[in-house]
Amino acid sequence: MQFSLLIYTLKRILYAVPTIFGLLILVFVISRVIPADPAALVAGEMATPEQVKELRQRYHFDDPLHVQLVLYFKQLARGDLGMSLYSGRKVLDDLVERFPATLELTLVSMLLSILIGVPLGIVAALKRNSTLDHLLRGVTVGGLAIASFWLGIMLQLFFSMWLGITPLGGRIDTEPPTFITGMYILDSLLTLNWGALWSSLRHMALPALTLAFASFATITRFTRSGVLDVVQQDYILYERSMGLPPRLIIYKYMLRNAIIATVTQIGLLFGLLLAGTVVIETVFDWPGLGLYAFNAIVLSDYQAILGVTLWAGIAYVTVNLLVDVAISLVDPRKAEL
Repeated sequence: MQFSLLIYTLKRILYAVPTIFGLLILVFVISRVIPADPAALVAGEMATPEQVKELRQRYHFDDPLHVQLVLYFKQLARGDLGMSLYSGRKVLDDLVERFPATLELTLVSMLLSILIGVPLGIVAALKRNSTLDHLLRGVTVGGLAIASFWLGIMLQLFFSMWLGITPLGGRIDTEPPTFITGMYILDSLLTLNWGALWSSLRHMALPALTLAFASFATITRFTRSGVLDVVQQDYILYERSMGLPPRLIIYKYMLRNAIIATVTQIGLLFGLLLAGTVVIETVFDWPGLGLYAFNAIVLSDYQAILGVTLWAGIAYVTVNLLVDVAISLVDPRKAEL
């Protein structure tokens, strides 16, 4: 089983390489065909036509599209993601500096979604067509339908502007904890810095809740559907007839088969959460990759846009690979397909 799992993992890694290259080519072409002049934006309103022309030549903006693409891949092969027109720094340095903030926000949001969504999905399935099931159905439909930027603004107005119990935006309002991982909550716990921990949690609350709302709804719906599929299976009826405790049947026999579709969705949702941070980080002024990507798009900062795309693509593929391996461990037949 272990050898087949290793072969399966290697195949998935090989399949991921052309996927990431295809993603880069697609984003490269789309970003170049948009009518914008980043050289003029960088040079400023007072720049002369000669200065703008010199900038275009320096960054190869006047070269044919295929020449620019070849130059970018040569640069990428050297491990160089280029210079950001927005920050004036190396794109790789910007990504490394901002990635912990986005990763922390995404992980907390995903953790909230799983801890709330899986138990509620099980309860909704076991109490099918009850008042609780109908109530959860309404909440989850709302979670899928409500736009995240609108929900974020409403939460800001209620909790920050009216009640005044959470900050309006930002990541921390005290001295950051000693750098270990770059994730303030984890670093605060590791260094026993309770002041920084409290400030980090207060700043994290609203963006994490906003980002988690839609994914919580999806996880609840998939868990409910998965449990309903297995609850009438013969082996579950047999275990019940044997008089086994209901909790033992749920956690040992029912959940193992019902959770596979939910685990698959968690992998897909992680990628959606990474993409969703562009909106949430902009609303809450969260200094992560999402806010960086938003500024890069507004200023037509091509190198930064491609850098964020590459970073997000690798993260998305990695998480889905881990999810597939986890599913294969739960059900070894998946690795043999």
